[in-house]
Amino acid sequence: MAEIRPIRAWKFNHRLSGEIEELTSPLFDVVSEKQRARLYQNPLNSIHLSVPNSAEEAAEVLSQWKKDGTLKLDHVPGIYVYYQYFSLAGSDKEYCRKGFICNIKAYDWPDKVLLRHENTMPKAVNDRISILEKTQLNVSPTHGLYTDPTFELEQYMDESMLSPIYETEDYQGVRDVLSVIQDADIIQRFLTVLRDKNIILADGHHRYEGSLMYRKKMMATHANGSGEEGYNYHLMFLTNTEAEDLRIMPTHRLIKGLPKVDEEELLKKLEEDFIIKPIEDAYMINEIILGKKWAFGLLFRDSTYKVRLKPERFHTLKWNFPDEVKELDLTVMHYFIIEKALGIAGKDQRASENIEFDRSFSDCLAKVIREEVQLALITKDISMEDVKKVCYSGYTMPQKSTFFYPKVVCGFLFSSIKDNEFQSPPYSCF
Repeated sequence: MAEIRPIRAWKFNHRLSGEIEELTSPLFDVVSEKQRARLYQNPLNSIHLSVPNSAEEAAEVLSQWKKDGTLKLDHVPGIYVYYQYFSLAGSDKEYCRKGFICNIKAYDWPDKVLLRHENTMPKAVNDRISILEKTQLNVSPTHGLYTDPTFELEQYMDESMLSPIYETEDYQGVRDVLSVIQDADIIQRFLTVLRDKNIILADGHHRYEGSLMYRKKMMATHANGSGEEGYNYHLMFLTNTEAEDLRIMPTHRLIKGLPKVDEEELLKKLEEDFIIKPIEDAYMINEIILGKKWAFGLLFRDSTYKVRLKPERFHTLKWNFPDEVKELDLTVMHYFIIEKALGIAGKDQRASENIEFDRSFSDCLAKVIREEVQLALITKDISMEDVKKVCYSGYTMPQKSTFFYPKVVCGFLFSSIKDNEFQSPPYSCF
């Protein structure tokens, strides 16, 4: 099943460790233009590698950082333990998402070792391939999930955390802590435990697909390769699906730019399939739909509605999906509301300029009030069990179904795929 390896990481020089908070950056798919402009002002920030002006520029920066000692390569490979401490609105609890960063073989989807739950956009994949090809560097880890109800590896991770390398607060207000395990026997336990596991790709589908496509390209031109070359591997942060502190946040839909969306007319179209209830206070809609299957909020500028699919109408859903996918709230929303009532065909939704995504309810409400969008569709979070069911079915979810919170940050470490930097030194056991 999943083959993982410890990393010979490139990390910022020890003399810069006190500044690490100023060197980290958000991932390429969540960083805002405002954040990017600010971070670019620091010539040593990791943003110059993760979201460069061009792949060629990233390669030049990397070469300079290696030459002048800004980055240093580990002498001994290790498994990097990464904990993220965070809180959620409305709760006093401090959560801790525990995981570790390693290299993992870039398996193709038909291998059914690594399972995806959403599709990718070709443009974003090509961008990631270009950066990987020019820099020969995995700049930031994607997020994968393994299942281990015994929690065997957590004991080693907890012990490692007694001696952290970095401890910072990131742009999300999350406390990030990094440590490393370089004990050969313990690392072997990590490799053994993961050996019989499937991995679900939680976040970073474009970056992973970039590694996969690059691996295929290199395998085509290196017919006699051993399979252990650096280009065969990808950098990943792995967490246990059984952990209670694994949080998945909802992503709401915003509708804009349609020729005409008349509130009264839309409600009439929805009446056939939904029970519709006006809501006086828009801010209550999240609580009102919570725990109710196939229930959504509709936000207009001056009114809010709870809509819930009539159970007897479910069988009219015509998309050819297995029940695991059909029964998802978001499948129901995308079929009955976005396709049937709003007229955006399912085959066109993934690339539609009429659909935007936003995790913030307040942002959705503000955009509707300011008439920047025509309406907002408010949904609920999805369970880890539903994610598992869909992934094991071999199908994918509607786009932007999950937002695993918090996001990992870029800049703590980088993993080279250059063979002289990727392979473990002779004195290592790996």
